[in-house]
Amino acid sequence: MVIDNAKFKRLLVVKGINKSLLAEKLNISSRTIAKIAKGEKIADRIIVKIADFLEVDILDLTSCILLDVLRSQMRAKLSGGLYHETQVKLTYNSNHIEGSELSEEQTRYIFETKTLGELAHSVRLDDVIETNNHFRCIDYVIEHATEELSEDFILRLQGLLKEGTEHSLSYGLGVYKLKPNTVGGLETTSPSEVHSAIKELIDWYNGLKRVTFEDIIEFHYRFECIHPFQDGNGRIGRLISFKQCLAQGIVPFYVDDRNKWLYYRGLREWKNERGFLLDTCRFGQDQYKALIKYFDIEI
Repeated sequence: MVIDNAKFKRLLVVKGINKSLLAEKLNISSRTIAKIAKGEKIADRIIVKIADFLEVDILDLTSCILLDVLRSQMRAKLSGGLYHETQVKLTYNSNHIEGSELSEEQTRYIFETKTLGELAHSVRLDDVIETNNHFRCIDYVIEHATEELSEDFILRLQGLLKEGTEHSLSYGLGVYKLKPNTVGGLETTSPSEVHSAIKELIDWYNGLKRVTFEDIIEFHYRFECIHPFQDGNGRIGRLISFKQCLAQGIVPFYVDDRNKWLYYRGLREWKNERGFLLDTCRFGQDQYKALIKYFDIEI
C-alpha cells in the first residue's frame, strides 16, 4: 500500500508532531519516511502502526493506486487498458452466470463500439440492455467507491442495472422485492423484512474497524441470503463486492462463469465450510491480479 503524502502531512499537523519525531516514537527508519514522501510502497504493518498512532483509519492515510488508475482511465475513455478489460471481464462473467446468452466477444464488441455488430443467432433484448447497463454500474461503482456503503447506493445500483428492461415495467427500479423468492432452491428473507435486514447488514459492515477480504465475502453471502430484489441480486452483490475491495485497497475479484458451480456451492455451504466460497473468490482475485500484472501496474 501507499501512504498519501498530503494526507500524511495534514494528519501530522493535527497530531502536533513532525516526521522526525514520528519516526523516533515508532522506530521507523528515515528511509521509510523518504519512501512515503516519494509515494512509494511501504510494508502494510508500518502503515497499520502509523495509522494506530495517529488514531485514524488506514483509508484516511493511504491512496488506492488501483482505484486511481481505474478512475483516470475511465474519465479519459482510454481504450485497451485495465479499465477496459475490467468492464468486459466483470460484465460478461457476471451476466453469463445469470443466464445471459451474449458471448464475451459480443460483450466486448458492445463496450467498444456501442453497437451489436453481426450476431450469429438471435439474442434477448434484455441481455443487450443489461450488458450496457452493467457497464454503467461499473462506472458508478468506480466513481463512488470510497463513499460509505449505504442503502441508497444499493438501490441506485439496482435501478441502473434494470433500467429499460421488461423487469422494470413489472417491478419498478431501485425497489425491494414484493414477492418471496429463492436462491438455489433456498428460502430468502421475506419482502416485509428486507429493509430492516439490509439496514442491519450495512450497519454491521460500516461498523467494522478494519475490513478484510473475508469480511467482504461474508457480506456477499449475507446479501445473497437476503436476496432483496426481485431480480439482479447476484450481479448487484458482486458489484458491491467490487466497490468494497476498491474502497479498502484490496485487489478485487470476479467470478469466472466457468466456476459458477463452485461459486454456488460456496454460497450454499458457507455456514458449514467458508473455505469453498473464499477459495473461489480468491481464485477470481488471482485472475484480476493477472490483469493488473499484464498492464504493469504496481499496487
